[in-house]
Amino acid sequence: MTAVLVVDDAAALAQQYAYDLKRVGGYEALVTHSGREALDLLEREAVDCVILDLEMPGMDGFEVLRAMQRRGFRVPVIVYTGTGNYDRCVQAIRLGAAGFIDKAEPMERVVQEVAHALERQRLGAQVAVLRRHLDGEAPLVGASPAMHQLREAIARVARIPSPVLIVGESGSGKELVARELHRLGAHPAGPFVALNAAALPENLVEDELFGHERGAFTGANALRKGAFEAAAAGTLFLDEIGELPLAAQAKLLRVLEQREVSRLGGNRTIAVDARVVAATNRDLEALVGTERFRQDLYYRLNVHVIRVPALRERLSDMPALVEHLVATTCARFGVRSKRVAPDVLACLMAYDWARNNVRELRNVVERMIIATDGDAIGLDAVPAEIREGANPPTLERGAVTSFHALKTEAERQIIVTALESHAWHITETARALGLADHASLLKIMRRHNISRERVDPDT
Repeated sequence: MTAVLVVDDAAALAQQYAYDLKRVGGYEALVTHSGREALDLLEREAVDCVILDLEMPGMDGFEVLRAMQRRGFRVPVIVYTGTGNYDRCVQAIRLGAAGFIDKAEPMERVVQEVAHALERQRLGAQVAVLRRHLDGEAPLVGASPAMHQLREAIARVARIPSPVLIVGESGSGKELVARELHRLGAHPAGPFVALNAAALPENLVEDELFGHERGAFTGANALRKGAFEAAAAGTLFLDEIGELPLAAQAKLLRVLEQREVSRLGGNRTIAVDARVVAATNRDLEALVGTERFRQDLYYRLNVHVIRVPALRERLSDMPALVEHLVATTCARFGVRSKRVAPDVLACLMAYDWARNNVRELRNVVERMIIATDGDAIGLDAVPAEIREGANPPTLERGAVTSFHALKTEAERQIIVTALESHAWHITETARALGLADHASLLKIMRRHNISRERVDPDT
């Protein structure tokens, strides 16, 4: 339940406000009667919004706002006043308040203002996350058979609330798949919280997942919500789940089964409704065999499994990926977008990309842009290690599900490469491929779902 703190030295008014907030808005309302009490409560309780009186003896509302800034409290504050002096309210806005109201306003208006402040807070957090992930990230680009199967798999499980396990090589786009599951899921407006288990020190994993109460350990000076609470009514993405310590695995299993968490140092349980999506580039079944991953957690996670294809399994998507990455990287650098020569694409399509998949391709594209002064990226801009390693890629055993899938992707790759080499001129491409006429090529293109629009990146 959303918690709203009312801070007012007039006890009767504060209690009435708290009662009406619960009656009209359904909020859990807390009350303090001074600025110092409010700051102490914010350190030990999870508060979602503050309604703050500006006119209080001792520490007034302005000093409370300054103290909240100093202590790093990121809670939206709505100030209210009974004096009608809106210049002071504007001053409070400059100090970080999210809005202001008059004490005489009807409670419906107050509840509406609280809802708007909470929504602005949520949208601001989402924008910050999107900005961190937008630059250089390649969306689910491509129309290859492998990408078609991936999109179908995502669509099948997106609205199912059960956990999903995403498997795939490093750099293949597992987080992008998780974000697509969230976008197509039952609660796309909710938060998307990503946590990389491999990047966290072992002693901080449980704190990041479950949060802590004030005083739970040395340095825990304020209550802190964990990732499960932060992802309420949204998606919690646990990347590199295979690196999660065994102790945290046991607690994660309990949360998945009971749908509630306990913060470190606390004895109360908090209901959580975040949908869990996990990802790994490890063989979890092998980790279970060596007792480094809990078997019961593995079976709890792998009910719905989505496999992300490696880049070498969908090389016919290379023109679309490169075009997208060139456009976004040039925009990020503030330079005019560049063209990619056909022999560059041919070279990139002949490379294995086994080390880091799309992430490696993104880095190579950035290096090529930096190395190119003109408008066209030529073969001399391709890093030497890519040119030297540009041999027909070999697929690992089991990488493609069938001979038919391998044959289809190879044929599609040949057609796309030929079209790129001839600037998508159908007749010339058909002649170069030794086909009877352009109609024969168009028939093959339809069979493989190839068109210039489909090969271009999704927008």
